[in-house]
Amino acid sequence: MISKRVFLSSAVAAACCLKPVRSATSENYPSRPVTMVLPFSAGGPTDAVARIISARMQELLGQSIIIENVTGAAGTIGVGRVARAAPDGYTISVGPMNSHVLTGAVYHLPFDLRRDFEPVALLANNPSVVVSKKAVPARDLKELIAWVKANQDSVLAGTSGAGSATHLGGILFGSLTGTRLQFVPYRGTAPSMQALIAGQIDLIFDQLSSSLPQLQEGTIKSYAVMSKTRAVAAPDIPTVDEAGLPGLYLPVWTGMWAPKDTPGPIVDRLNSAVVDSLADPTVHKRLAELGQEIYPRDQQTPAALRAYQAAEIEKWWPIVKAAGIKAE
Repeated sequence: MISKRVFLSSAVAAACCLKPVRSATSENYPSRPVTMVLPFSAGGPTDAVARIISARMQELLGQSIIIENVTGAAGTIGVGRVARAAPDGYTISVGPMNSHVLTGAVYHLPFDLRRDFEPVALLANNPSVVVSKKAVPARDLKELIAWVKANQDSVLAGTSGAGSATHLGGILFGSLTGTRLQFVPYRGTAPSMQALIAGQIDLIFDQLSSSLPQLQEGTIKSYAVMSKTRAVAAPDIPTVDEAGLPGLYLPVWTGMWAPKDTPGPIVDRLNSAVVDSLADPTVHKRLAELGQEIYPRDQQTPAALRAYQAAEIEKWWPIVKAAGIKAE
């Protein structure tokens, strides 16, 4: 018969043996490829940011990072994919404030944007810009407003879905100018930009990073940056204040999250890889060329992203709900 003392000694020994296994799991992370889920189509601004940063991250982590574009419902399908994933650091979410803030006020989500994810880091910030197809006759923002007022029953504005930043930009524009726009939803920024170039829609309140290549090629027209300051990557484009429509501000930031209950050491490992990637001169240069602005080091922590996301939810949810934006 085994004595109580022997049994307790065996139990303690077993517990001690189990503990290093859990620690080793975190210490050895990652031991296989990591999937980075993007909630919008390939070729858009979120996709560009993720691919630039992940290329350096995988060198630092020593494992491949697989980009998976999961589109639909203004990003909620892709975000939901990560919410349901195992909290082991091998499936992570990268997305803009569209998918991780605005959609919470539009959709009845089967997950909680604030509670079902572990923040990893803020990645970059991108101002929005008012752009149109080449055939629009307006030469500046004031003329654009007048043109929209004269044609508002037929002016088509492309969006990435109900509650997306491109949609909210159009809502704010209409509210400030007393005009109406007819919104045309797409499954991401890239297809909406293709429609704009083809002349199938008239306007997009777009992120500068996705519009900049087309502006440089002269395939679309710009009117103003939706910010209080001019963009470093496009200093010739006036701000909305300078162009005559103060208040039309819409910066679009991008962050990274892991599923809820992902171990702290794994979150820290991912954060460290992000921070080191953003400090890399090549990454910094490539993001700057797209108009993406990197946050200061003290704002790249998980805690900073958690606080910023919460503040953005408090700011934008009442605006979205007051505008009556509904899921399409």
